[in-house]
Amino acid sequence: MNRTHAKVLLLAGVGFLGGMIPRANADEWNQKTVFTFSGPVEIPGQVLPAGTYVFKLMDSESDRDIVQVFSGDEKHLYGTFLAIPDYRVQPAGQTIITFEERAAGSPEAVKAWFYPGENFGHDFVYPKPKAIALAKANSTPVASMPAELTPNTVTPAASVEEPPVMAMKTAVVNAQKPTEEEVTVAEVFLVAQSPAAQSQLPASLPQTASALPLIGLAGLLSLGGAVILWFASGNGKAVMNR
Repeated sequence: MNRTHAKVLLLAGVGFLGGMIPRANADEWNQKTVFTFSGPVEIPGQVLPAGTYVFKLMDSESDRDIVQVFSGDEKHLYGTFLAIPDYRVQPAGQTIITFEERAAGSPEAVKAWFYPGENFGHDFVYPKPKAIALAKANSTPVASMPAELTPNTVTPAASVEEPPVMAMKTAVVNAQKPTEEEVTVAEVFLVAQSPAAQSQLPASLPQTASALPLIGLAGLLSLGGAVILWFASGNGKAVMNR
Protein backbone atom coordinates (compact mmCIF):
# COMPACT_ATOMS: atom_id res chain seq x y z
CA MET A 1 0.00 0.00 0.00
CA ASN A 2 1.35 3.46 -0.90
CA ARG A 3 1.74 5.35 2.35
CA THR A 4 2.96 8.65 0.91
CA HIS A 5 -0.38 10.20 0.01
CA ALA A 6 -3.83 10.34 1.56
CA LYS A 7 -6.39 8.23 -0.24
CA VAL A 8 -9.06 10.28 -1.98
CA LEU A 9 -12.40 8.78 -2.86
CA LEU A 10 -15.07 10.43 -4.97
CA LEU A 11 -18.11 8.64 -3.70
CA ALA A 12 -19.92 8.11 -6.94
CA GLY A 13 -20.01 4.36 -7.14
CA VAL A 14 -16.40 4.02 -5.97
CA GLY A 15 -15.99 1.42 -3.25
CA PHE A 16 -13.75 1.36 -0.21
CA LEU A 17 -12.94 -1.90 1.52
CA GLY A 18 -15.68 -3.57 -0.45
CA GLY A 19 -18.08 -0.66 -0.79
CA MET A 20 -18.59 2.73 0.78
CA ILE A 21 -21.53 4.62 -0.67
CA PRO A 22 -23.12 7.98 0.17
CA ARG A 23 -26.76 7.04 0.63
CA ALA A 24 -28.19 10.51 1.07
CA ASN A 25 -27.39 14.20 1.05
CA ALA A 26 -29.66 16.15 3.37
CA ASP A 27 -29.92 19.89 3.85
CA GLU A 28 -27.01 22.09 2.91
CA TRP A 29 -26.86 23.85 6.27
CA ASN A 30 -25.66 20.91 8.36
CA GLN A 31 -24.22 19.09 5.32
CA LYS A 32 -25.71 15.82 6.53
CA THR A 33 -24.18 12.89 4.67
CA VAL A 34 -24.84 9.19 5.20
CA PHE A 35 -21.92 6.79 4.68
CA THR A 36 -21.86 3.02 4.67
CA PHE A 37 -18.41 1.61 5.45
CA SER A 38 -17.83 -2.05 4.67
CA GLY A 39 -14.72 -2.11 6.87
CA PRO A 40 -13.53 -0.33 10.03
CA VAL A 41 -12.38 3.30 9.80
CA GLU A 42 -10.71 5.50 12.38
CA ILE A 43 -11.92 8.88 13.55
CA PRO A 44 -10.29 10.94 16.34
CA GLY A 45 -10.29 8.90 19.51
CA GLN A 46 -11.91 5.71 18.24
CA VAL A 47 -12.37 3.17 15.47
CA LEU A 48 -15.79 2.76 13.90
CA PRO A 49 -16.72 -0.78 12.90
CA ALA A 50 -18.20 -1.50 9.50
CA GLY A 51 -21.66 -0.01 9.26
CA THR A 52 -23.74 3.04 8.36
CA TYR A 53 -23.00 6.43 9.88
CA VAL A 54 -24.23 10.01 9.59
CA PHE A 55 -21.71 12.86 9.36
CA LYS A 56 -22.98 16.39 9.85
CA LEU A 57 -21.98 19.78 11.19
CA MET A 58 -23.05 20.77 14.68
CA ASP A 59 -26.04 23.12 14.62
CA SER A 60 -24.24 26.41 15.18
CA GLU A 61 -24.13 29.62 13.14
CA SER A 62 -20.67 30.63 14.34
CA ASP A 63 -18.86 27.27 14.45
CA ARG A 64 -18.83 25.65 11.03
CA ASP A 65 -16.05 23.16 11.74
CA ILE A 66 -17.46 21.11 14.59
CA VAL A 67 -18.34 17.72 13.11
CA GLN A 68 -20.61 15.12 14.69
CA VAL A 69 -20.77 11.44 13.79
CA PHE A 70 -23.98 9.52 14.51
CA SER A 71 -25.24 6.02 13.97
CA GLY A 72 -27.23 5.48 10.78
CA ASP A 73 -30.54 6.07 12.57
CA GLU A 74 -29.05 9.13 14.39
CA LYS A 75 -30.06 7.71 17.77
CA HIS A 76 -26.47 7.31 18.97
CA LEU A 77 -23.79 10.01 18.90
CA TYR A 78 -20.33 8.52 18.49
CA GLY A 79 -18.43 11.73 18.89
CA THR A 80 -18.09 15.48 18.39
CA PHE A 81 -14.90 16.50 16.63
CA LEU A 82 -12.89 19.58 15.81
CA ALA A 83 -11.92 20.24 12.20
CA ILE A 84 -10.12 22.97 10.29
CA PRO A 85 -11.18 24.25 6.86
CA ASP A 86 -9.79 22.30 3.93
CA TYR A 87 -9.92 23.75 0.41
CA ARG A 88 -10.33 22.33 -3.08
CA VAL A 89 -10.01 24.56 -6.13
CA GLN A 90 -12.59 22.52 -8.02
CA PRO A 91 -15.60 21.40 -5.97
CA ALA A 92 -16.85 17.93 -6.82
CA GLY A 93 -20.43 17.10 -7.71
CA GLN A 94 -20.31 14.15 -5.33
CA THR A 95 -19.29 13.70 -1.71
CA ILE A 96 -15.53 13.40 -1.24
CA ILE A 97 -13.89 11.78 1.76
CA THR A 98 -10.15 11.40 2.15
CA PHE A 99 -8.26 8.95 4.32
CA GLU A 100 -4.82 8.89 5.87
CA GLU A 101 -2.94 5.80 4.74
CA ARG A 102 -2.08 3.29 7.46
CA ALA A 103 0.01 0.19 7.72
CA ALA A 104 -1.47 -2.92 6.14
CA GLY A 105 -4.16 -4.39 8.36
CA SER A 106 -4.86 -1.16 10.25
CA PRO A 107 -8.09 0.83 9.80
CA GLU A 108 -7.63 3.87 7.60
CA ALA A 109 -8.14 7.19 9.38
CA VAL A 110 -10.62 9.75 8.06
CA LYS A 111 -8.72 12.88 7.03
CA ALA A 112 -11.28 15.21 5.47
CA TRP A 113 -14.85 15.32 4.24
CA PHE A 114 -16.27 17.56 1.49
CA TYR A 115 -19.97 18.11 0.91
CA PRO A 116 -21.05 18.04 -2.77
CA GLY A 117 -20.48 21.30 -4.60
CA GLU A 118 -18.43 22.85 -1.76
CA ASN A 119 -14.91 24.24 -2.15
CA PHE A 120 -14.43 24.02 1.59
CA GLY A 121 -14.33 20.77 3.48
CA HIS A 122 -13.54 19.72 7.03
CA ASP A 123 -10.09 18.38 7.87
CA PHE A 124 -10.26 16.37 11.10
CA VAL A 125 -7.96 17.47 13.93
CA TYR A 126 -6.37 14.53 15.77
CA PRO A 127 -4.90 14.44 19.28
CA LYS A 128 -1.16 15.13 19.07
CA PRO A 129 0.15 11.54 19.54
CA LYS A 130 -2.13 10.19 16.81
CA ALA A 131 -1.37 13.16 14.55
CA ILE A 132 2.35 12.46 14.83
CA ALA A 133 1.83 8.80 13.91
CA LEU A 134 -0.38 9.69 10.94
CA ALA A 135 2.07 12.35 9.73
CA LYS A 136 4.91 9.81 9.75
CA ALA A 137 2.85 7.14 8.01
CA ASN A 138 1.71 9.52 5.26
CA SER A 139 4.77 11.77 4.93
CA THR A 140 2.43 14.75 5.15
CA PRO A 141 1.48 17.20 7.93
CA VAL A 142 -1.55 16.42 10.08
CA ALA A 143 -3.56 18.95 12.11
CA SER A 144 -3.25 18.34 15.84
CA MET A 145 -4.63 19.48 19.18
CA PRO A 146 -3.41 18.78 22.75
CA ALA A 147 -3.63 15.11 23.75
CA GLU A 148 -5.87 15.88 26.72
CA LEU A 149 -8.59 17.02 24.32
CA THR A 150 -9.10 13.54 22.88
CA PRO A 151 -12.84 13.36 22.15
CA ASN A 152 -14.91 11.61 24.84
CA THR A 153 -16.41 8.50 23.27
CA VAL A 154 -18.42 7.53 26.35
CA THR A 155 -20.50 10.68 26.76
CA PRO A 156 -19.82 12.80 23.65
CA ALA A 157 -20.73 16.48 23.77
CA ALA A 158 -24.07 17.05 22.11
CA SER A 159 -24.18 20.86 22.00
CA VAL A 160 -21.79 23.71 21.32
CA GLU A 161 -22.21 25.06 24.87
CA GLU A 162 -20.80 21.95 26.58
CA PRO A 163 -17.32 22.28 28.15
CA PRO A 164 -15.59 19.73 25.84
CA VAL A 165 -16.70 21.64 22.74
CA MET A 166 -15.76 24.98 24.29
CA ALA A 167 -12.32 23.56 25.10
CA MET A 168 -11.83 22.37 21.52
CA LYS A 169 -12.93 25.72 20.12
CA THR A 170 -10.34 27.58 22.19
CA ALA A 171 -7.55 25.03 21.78
CA VAL A 172 -4.36 25.90 19.95
CA VAL A 173 -4.37 23.85 16.74
CA ASN A 174 -0.98 23.09 15.25
CA ALA A 175 0.33 20.77 12.58
CA GLN A 176 2.61 17.78 13.09
CA LYS A 177 5.16 17.23 10.34
CA PRO A 178 6.57 13.78 9.45
CA THR A 179 9.82 14.84 11.10
CA GLU A 180 7.91 15.29 14.42
CA GLU A 181 8.41 19.04 14.12
CA GLU A 182 5.38 20.99 15.32
CA VAL A 183 4.46 24.07 13.26
CA THR A 184 1.50 26.40 12.92
CA VAL A 185 -1.29 25.28 10.61
CA ALA A 186 -0.69 28.40 8.50
CA GLU A 187 2.74 27.05 7.55
CA VAL A 188 1.45 23.86 5.96
CA PHE A 189 -2.27 24.22 5.27
CA LEU A 190 -3.03 26.48 2.33
CA VAL A 191 -6.49 27.52 3.50
CA ALA A 192 -5.06 28.96 6.71
CA GLN A 193 -2.83 31.26 4.66
CA SER A 194 -5.59 32.71 2.51
CA PRO A 195 -7.81 35.41 4.07
CA ALA A 196 -9.71 35.62 0.79
CA ALA A 197 -10.48 31.92 0.92
CA GLN A 198 -11.41 32.09 4.59
CA SER A 199 -13.88 34.89 3.87
CA GLN A 200 -15.85 32.48 1.67
CA LEU A 201 -16.70 30.26 4.62
CA PRO A 202 -20.40 30.51 5.54
CA ALA A 203 -20.80 32.46 8.77
CA SER A 204 -24.58 32.53 8.97
CA LEU A 205 -27.65 30.67 7.92
CA PRO A 206 -28.28 30.55 4.16
CA GLN A 207 -30.17 33.57 2.85
CA THR A 208 -33.44 32.78 1.10
CA ALA A 209 -34.17 36.30 -0.18
CA SER A 210 -33.36 36.88 -3.84
CA ALA A 211 -31.37 39.81 -5.22
CA LEU A 212 -33.68 40.06 -8.24
CA PRO A 213 -35.93 42.77 -6.71
CA LEU A 214 -32.88 45.01 -6.16
CA ILE A 215 -31.68 44.38 -9.69
CA GLY A 216 -35.11 45.25 -11.03
CA LEU A 217 -35.27 48.46 -8.99
CA ALA A 218 -31.84 49.51 -10.22
CA GLY A 219 -32.97 48.91 -13.78
CA LEU A 220 -36.09 51.05 -13.35
CA LEU A 221 -34.09 53.89 -11.80
CA SER A 222 -31.63 53.78 -14.69
CA LEU A 223 -34.47 53.84 -17.23
CA GLY A 224 -36.11 56.75 -15.45
CA GLY A 225 -32.89 58.71 -15.45
CA ALA A 226 -32.42 58.12 -19.17
CA VAL A 227 -35.94 59.40 -19.92
CA ILE A 228 -35.35 62.56 -17.87
CA LEU A 229 -32.11 63.27 -19.70
CA TRP A 230 -33.80 62.65 -23.04
CA PHE A 231 -36.50 65.21 -22.30
CA ALA A 232 -33.98 67.69 -20.92
CA SER A 233 -32.04 67.52 -24.17
CA GLY A 234 -35.06 68.64 -26.20
CA ASN A 235 -35.77 65.33 -27.85
CA GLY A 236 -38.71 64.69 -25.60
CA LYS A 237 -40.30 68.03 -26.48
CA ALA A 238 -40.00 67.39 -30.19
CA VAL A 239 -41.79 64.08 -29.86
CA MET A 240 -44.53 65.54 -27.70
CA ASN A 241 -45.22 68.27 -30.29
CA ARG A 242 -45.78 65.85 -33.15
